[in-house]
Amino acid sequence: MAVDLSETTVEHPLDPLATEEIAAATDILEAEWDVDDDAVYHNVVLDEPEKEFVRAYEDGDHFDREAFIVVRQDGETYEARVSITGEELLDVEHIPDVQPAITPPEVEQAEQAVINDPEWQAAAAKRGVENFDLAIVDPWPASGFEPDSHADRRLVRGLSWIRTEEADNGYARPIEGLFAFVDLDEMEVVKIEDNGVVDEDSPLPPEDADFRADRVATRNDFKHLDVVQPDGPSFEVEGQTVEWLDWEFQVGWTPREGLVFHDVTFDDDGEQRKVLHRASASEMAVPYGDSDPNHSWKDAFDIGEFHVGRMANVLTEGCDCLGQMHYFDVAMNDTNGDPKTLPNAICMHEEDDGVLWKHTEWRKGHTEVRRRRRLVVSFIATVYNYDYGFYWYFYPDGSIEGEVRLTGIDSNGAVSADSDSTDSNEEYEVVAPQVKTPIHQHHFNFLLDFDIDDTPNRVKEVHNEPIGSGRKNGFKAAETLLETEQEARDDIDPLKGKHWRVESTETTNSYGRPCGFKLEPNSNVESPAKPTSSVKRRAGFIHNNFWVTPYDEDEQFAAGDYPNQNDETTGLAEWTEQDRDIVGEDVVLWYTLGVNHVTRAEDWPVLPVEIASFHLKPEGFLDGNPSISLPPEPCHTEHDLTSTGDD
Repeated sequence: MAVDLSETTVEHPLDPLATEEIAAATDILEAEWDVDDDAVYHNVVLDEPEKEFVRAYEDGDHFDREAFIVVRQDGETYEARVSITGEELLDVEHIPDVQPAITPPEVEQAEQAVINDPEWQAAAAKRGVENFDLAIVDPWPASGFEPDSHADRRLVRGLSWIRTEEADNGYARPIEGLFAFVDLDEMEVVKIEDNGVVDEDSPLPPEDADFRADRVATRNDFKHLDVVQPDGPSFEVEGQTVEWLDWEFQVGWTPREGLVFHDVTFDDDGEQRKVLHRASASEMAVPYGDSDPNHSWKDAFDIGEFHVGRMANVLTEGCDCLGQMHYFDVAMNDTNGDPKTLPNAICMHEEDDGVLWKHTEWRKGHTEVRRRRRLVVSFIATVYNYDYGFYWYFYPDGSIEGEVRLTGIDSNGAVSADSDSTDSNEEYEVVAPQVKTPIHQHHFNFLLDFDIDDTPNRVKEVHNEPIGSGRKNGFKAAETLLETEQEARDDIDPLKGKHWRVESTETTNSYGRPCGFKLEPNSNVESPAKPTSSVKRRAGFIHNNFWVTPYDEDEQFAAGDYPNQNDETTGLAEWTEQDRDIVGEDVVLWYTLGVNHVTRAEDWPVLPVEIASFHLKPEGFLDGNPSISLPPEPCHTEHDLTSTGDD
């Protein structure tokens, strides 16, 4: 068959698949393999080229394009690899006993199946629901809590709320204690779980939770703010390649992870030096702490079980980003294998972030200041009630910051009319009449595939230790070489200034220091869940904050390839049982960033952002501060600082 790729704009071997390539990949598969009419395409993505090819690649070189496809039919899952440029099917492999992620069409169809179910309607009516068309149902993963009689099915567990009218915020009025298990293959309700009405006299919370601008009184003392760049931005974009000051990188995308960075380099006096081969958010787990049976089962893997990239927003200029923006559209397949374009999925802009460096020469009355401008690359995904913003900041000093902002509406439940927060035993907070929001956590695991100077690397743990004796104030940053995967498993210790350093085994700076970067943690949290809990078993990556593995192209997701309805420990915790050597290897760092959310009344009806982050800083990678060369801002002035103020 002839594949027409003449319209593609692919310029680099790591560019995500273009729409034409997605269409070509599915056409090739269907021409050479028996794809059923009702088959579901879960992913059609770039099968990323090997590292050695990327290292040797130069602009203008020929490169082949291959696709990795996950397709499900007849209740079974298959992985296929297709050569797009070669127009041939390379292989198809049956992957038994796995469930791919829940798709958006399945979500919509499962919601309607629940609302139309007579048994669900009868149970909802007992709780005061009269107009079922005003109901909303969120199909959550059933992982770890599937009914034994239906454990072999492709299941979701539907939670329900009821609106007061079409435009109402549906999450204000939970239909407590009522769940519907839906078989997604048959698209039918297979079990209704009714744990009882929470309050016979007042079964539904009485209030709406309006937050739209046309429904609340907005203040008039909040003046307009413009971010203006009359000379344009400092970045340049060609296809998916971004250049900003000394940074250069490829902007990538997958439906599972969303934003991905490839081939991140830093210009050191004309030499383009490699820092990262690949960086992304690889997985997340969101366990809830309320021991109430209506909530204690909640544990969503929003990346692996839903594919957060598929839930990305179309970003709106002036709202999600400010300033002079550049947007990246992304191409993804639908469940029929056809390409679709999500416009403005990724936003890139510059923003001011305070002072980067400053010194005042008080004897001379002279001050030098440089602003900490940063390049922001971000996307935002809405997973039912929650909204997640993933932000990556590139700084002029050679550092990178990964950040998550959490907002949206807290997952909630109903309590009786006479309940308040004193009844919670610290497991939840009452945030509105008869509405509770349980304590919960968000654990994000980031894959950081370092390739410092394209050489073998090693990793060290660093923390502060005292030295000397008596009245001496000595202390040092003690370094410990981590030799195997099990040795590398570690947790933060902010009181000792603990961080981790990845460094080249071959290159040094001018002063003999191995060239490296450090991973510097900010706030974090451990999971207090019991070892026997579902989340501790399934999300092995939350057992530690820090992990290291030798590079393996098949090890990409911290909870394994298929966490949906998988009750076992797979992924990072399983791989590292091999206890492989990590000294002088191509190493991958994995960082688990935790957010502890003890809910508050101030989080209702919409949560002000919770922010969590980590920092990657050059440490011995350069010979000095690269941001010394930044020009002063136009606002720079000199003042007479010799006066004491006394006349």
